[in-house]
Amino acid sequence: MKYRLERVREVLKRELGIIMGRELRFTSPLVTVSGVDITPDLKQAHVFVSVIGTDRQQNEAIELLEQNRALLQSELSKRVVIKYTPHLNFKLDGSIERGARVITIMEELGLTPEKPADEDVKE
Repeated sequence: MKYRLERVREVLKRELGIIMGRELRFTSPLVTVSGVDITPDLKQAHVFVSVIGTDRQQNEAIELLEQNRALLQSELSKRVVIKYTPHLNFKLDGSIERGARVITIMEELGLTPEKPADEDVKE
């Protein structure tokens, strides 16, 4: 059963990304589905969305997703055949921004890893 949920998560993540890119227009430059958690009964899905942009653009992206939840669920039910089409709950995922901030801090401190020797050799 565990592997089934993992497969369903990946399918939902992929299909939601495609549907969002085709059906919705965001004000922020980049909006991606970074992950999906689904309950074992397949009735609820927590969709984690990464938004690159200002706080205002992030809030607008989540609001747009919430407003178009019915459309997204309808399109998802057409593309993914499972017993229940899960109710989508959108959450902002700040992991990309946190990662970029960590890299920036590491660069400022001079702690970035050196390139492996094989990358320096050009053919």
